[in-house]
Amino acid sequence: MAIHSAALSFSCVSLNRQASGSSHRLLRPFVLCQCEVKSLVFSWQSPASFPRFRLQGKALESNSGPLEKEESLVVCFGEMLIDFVPTTSGISLAEAPAFKKAPGGAPANVAVGIARLGGSSAFIGKVGEDEFGHMLADILKENNVNNEGMRFDTGARTALAFVTLRKDGEREFMFYRNPSADMLLQVAELDLELIKKAKVFHYGSISLITEPCKSAHIAAAKAAKDAGVILSYDANLRLPLWPSAESAREGILSLWNTADIIKISEEEISFLTQGEDPYDDSVVRKLYHPNLKLLLVTEGPDGCRYYTKEFNGRVEGLSVDSIDTTGAGDAFVAGILSQIAADISLFQDENRLRDALRFANACGGLTVTKRGAIPALPTREAVLNALLKSSRDGTDLSL
Repeated sequence: MAIHSAALSFSCVSLNRQASGSSHRLLRPFVLCQCEVKSLVFSWQSPASFPRFRLQGKALESNSGPLEKEESLVVCFGEMLIDFVPTTSGISLAEAPAFKKAPGGAPANVAVGIARLGGSSAFIGKVGEDEFGHMLADILKENNVNNEGMRFDTGARTALAFVTLRKDGEREFMFYRNPSADMLLQVAELDLELIKKAKVFHYGSISLITEPCKSAHIAAAKAAKDAGVILSYDANLRLPLWPSAESAREGILSLWNTADIIKISEEEISFLTQGEDPYDDSVVRKLYHPNLKLLLVTEGPDGCRYYTKEFNGRVEGLSVDSIDTTGAGDAFVAGILSQIAADISLFQDENRLRDALRFANACGGLTVTKRGAIPALPTREAVLNALLKSSRDGTDLSL
């Protein structure tokens, strides 16, 4: 494979993360009492409530025609790229003997994750007019993600990222994007009608780094907000892609107060608060703006925390064998957004929200058991089977 060096550059970084080890605690189980496959509706019983989760949505018959109004549609905006994952775990990128290519990019991962769960999703972003770009567009279509908002750039390549988890537990990334096609999406190329039809508009921070994509991102978010769409934001800090730490902090916070849902990690809390304790609820509350409906803090193997105006708490995890953590956070986001898009009343009901987060944690847990991001995202059936298995194991249901 030839790479045109004039169009590409790379950076390498080690992000300090605690080693996940061989055991990954994602969720506590609860009793699954009903599964109705025919209508893509399932529900289960927890000790506190009897929620019904509706993953309503069918595979799109065609991605070329106009998208009809769908109440549960989630539109994901941002980057889609190729992740290269070492075929051997626990080594550095330099030591890896070979790599497996896997489609990725956080917003695209979320879109595919929602579709795998039986929901309705679309992706808006830009890739290169190259073999990888068309492969990614085809992967979206194959996974029943509407790709009519996807654009192709003839002057830039599709982004590449090499990702590994070393023996010391540090994530290591090497990016090829200087510039990559996703950075060049323009306001005029946005499918605003598709955005306005969404129930949820989801995005991350990487598309805020450079122009013209930054302006496209801001315009897309404004169009969604003006149309009454719920805005979902994943902080998704990738420090080496920003000019400086201060520009990263400022950029990530630039759209903070417009989001209705924010997903953030412990490391990102420390970064945005300039070193404050991410486990202190009062510190987390500093990031809770007045119009926010839900703030989610993911803790990897320890599950997640949730914060609303009325309540907050923690949903713990289940042990699974971890192979590759790439895409686990995106699977979690797909799991919770698929529930919220179907029923926004979850914001007001803590018991049902907790059950939705158990489901989301199961999505993340299953993803770490396989390599890559999109290839590892679970189906609805796989999540249900995992929940059934955990309940049969007789684990304590109390929280």
